[in-house]
Amino acid sequence: ASKNGVSRMEDGSLKIRLTAPPVDGAANEALVKFLSETLSISKSQVEIVSGLTGRQKIVRVSGISEVDVIRLLNISHQ
Repeated sequence: ASKNGVSRMEDGSLKIRLTAPPVDGAANEALVKFLSETLSISKSQVEIVSGLTGRQKIVRVSGISEVDVIRLLNISHQ
């Protein structure tokens, strides 16, 4: 992607576009950094639970409510 961004898919999942290439874990690191910066939380509060080597991932964010995540990511709740 030309810039980092996030959108909600029809199934309720999030699509996060990152500028980092999916090589040597760079995209995973960029994902954690993007979410921690956007949500104003520490990187340790963002954990990739599954999908480390795939395009689809499950991410656990701790210490912040779902409502705040939706608000801070600037996505509509469906």
